[in-house]
Amino acid sequence: MGFWDWLRGSDAVAEQPAVAEVATAPTPDDIASSLDRVEELVSDPAIPAVVRSRAQRVTATIRKAVPRLGLLGLGSYDSYSVVATATDYLPEAIGAYLRLPRDWADSRPVEGGKTSLLLLIDQLDLLSTTMDKIYDAANRTDAEALITHGRFLQDKFGHTPPTATPLPAPRSPGPAASTNPLDLEPS
Repeated sequence: MGFWDWLRGSDAVAEQPAVAEVATAPTPDDIASSLDRVEELVSDPAIPAVVRSRAQRVTATIRKAVPRLGLLGLGSYDSYSVVATATDYLPEAIGAYLRLPRDWADSRPVEGGKTSLLLLIDQLDLLSTTMDKIYDAANRTDAEALITHGRFLQDKFGHTPPTATPLPAPRSPGPAASTNPLDLEPS
């Protein structure tokens, strides 16, 4: 309560401005739930198998990539792309297709002579290729660390990797004739 409020006799407490709610980043559980919903959507037998298989390929790659996002940097473009694909891009593409009547979506050209089904297939292929590249990038980080560590060990200890030694030639049955004059003859 301020001085002027006291003089006017106003006991009203000034209202505090509402704090804006800040959106949080999706957790791995949120991502898994979103992927589960996508898989439920495409599990309907009325969905063409080509859509189901492509959607499942994208979800499988995302599931493998999520635990490795830290290797890409949590604020990186690639990490963002994985999360956005799981929670927005993939569900929206499939949802838009599913909102259309099946016979219309699968038979009427809508853009560039392609039906909604063909457009969805193109989108799923693009998402799949992109997720594969991101997953490869995350794995490449560990592979490069392994290579670097191997080079360090090589420099540190200076050993060359062992090579395979040839096996001795098999002996013929029976005693071999010795060429050493000091050898005694077998009795």
